[in-house]
Amino acid sequence: MPKRSISRRAFALASLTAPLWGRSLPALAAGSDKASITDFGAVADGATVNTAAIQKTIEHLAGLGGGTVVVPAGVFVSGALFLKPKVNLHLEQGAVLRCSTDLKHFPAGRTRIEGHFAPNFNPALINANGCDELKISGTGTLDGAGRPIWDLFWKLRNAAPDPHNFRNIGIPRARLALIERSNGVTIEGVTFKDSQFWNLHLYRCQQVTVRNARFQVPEDYHQAPSSDGIDLDSCQHVLIEGCYFSVTDDCIAAKGSKGPFAMEDKDSPPVVDVRVRNCEFRRGHHMLALGSEATLVRDIVIEDCRVTGKVDSLAVFKLRPDTPQHYENIHFRNISVDSSGGQIITIQPWTQYFDLKGVPPPKSIVRNISVVGIRGRLKAFGTIKPNPGQTTISDILLKDFDVQLEKEKLDTAGVANLRLENVVVNGKKVGA
Repeated sequence: MPKRSISRRAFALASLTAPLWGRSLPALAAGSDKASITDFGAVADGATVNTAAIQKTIEHLAGLGGGTVVVPAGVFVSGALFLKPKVNLHLEQGAVLRCSTDLKHFPAGRTRIEGHFAPNFNPALINANGCDELKISGTGTLDGAGRPIWDLFWKLRNAAPDPHNFRNIGIPRARLALIERSNGVTIEGVTFKDSQFWNLHLYRCQQVTVRNARFQVPEDYHQAPSSDGIDLDSCQHVLIEGCYFSVTDDCIAAKGSKGPFAMEDKDSPPVVDVRVRNCEFRRGHHMLALGSEATLVRDIVIEDCRVTGKVDSLAVFKLRPDTPQHYENIHFRNISVDSSGGQIITIQPWTQYFDLKGVPPPKSIVRNISVVGIRGRLKAFGTIKPNPGQTTISDILLKDFDVQLEKEKLDTAGVANLRLENVVVNGKKVGA
């Protein structure tokens, strides 16, 4: 088996690395024509399935060359909808576009999910493919009506012979939005609520802004499965600002491919140039997660954010034993935390699912990671450890901490050039 270079594909894709910051986004499609879904027969009674009426509205505007689909106040139930190029979506105040819980309204087909294309899984409520300059806006809500779907998931998983091998896509479930192969996308003001699966899945998109959006599940539901807030799947040049996350899986996840041949996966370019700022993280597994399905991730900045509840880790780097991974230039700065649980940083092996496919374990790199300006309280400092013999971890900077922790010790092994500068834990300065 020939030796594969970890960084070959990462740095060959130089055309994807031009930064978003400092440049103006492409102008959004003017879309001067607007059409309300009620003009095409949609009924806001919380029961009628309005898929046909809403899709007819989309097709009407597409036939005019573009425009904006308007969802007025009221609760409109729907199945899978497919936006067209130059057709935007606006949810007015009090508008709720709710998923049907009868999955026949989300007919299964080939779709991107969990780092590959599944041949037979459900589409999202809102689907957009090749819709450059798409805008989804307004103060209304996309509602996944997820509780009965979550309940069914846990019932089937708990009854499975081996619950740990019960797949996340083991039952039909709909995401709230899947936007793919689209540039110049803006998501602004919308609430994503109670999604059956991931909330906002962006695949192979560039020049994306997600601003003042909310991603949430009920506070009284312990674990809504796979309720990720935003999944950045093979995307470049993304700004996420002013958003609120209260979910029970990853708040923001960088995704791509997986498995020992991931570097050859031409469908999964790297996640590059992501800026997250001025966001609130109320609840979730992690502020930022890399690795369930991620190969190449670089140039990420999370800054000026706050954690106001239970988040398991600020930064988690999952090291799959079956996947060559390259995580580089990932920076956290100016984060305030008020949480009785969770930890600051987690870089460690992740072995929930893996398959070496009969080849030797691949090599991975984690380098140039900084966490600067952390203040507040958490449960633990964290862990930085490699997959032995597979992962090279280097150049980790932890600086300007003033934190209160139950578990003060940073658990480390196999890290080159780990620096702790001005790190104060429980009132005492600590070093590497």
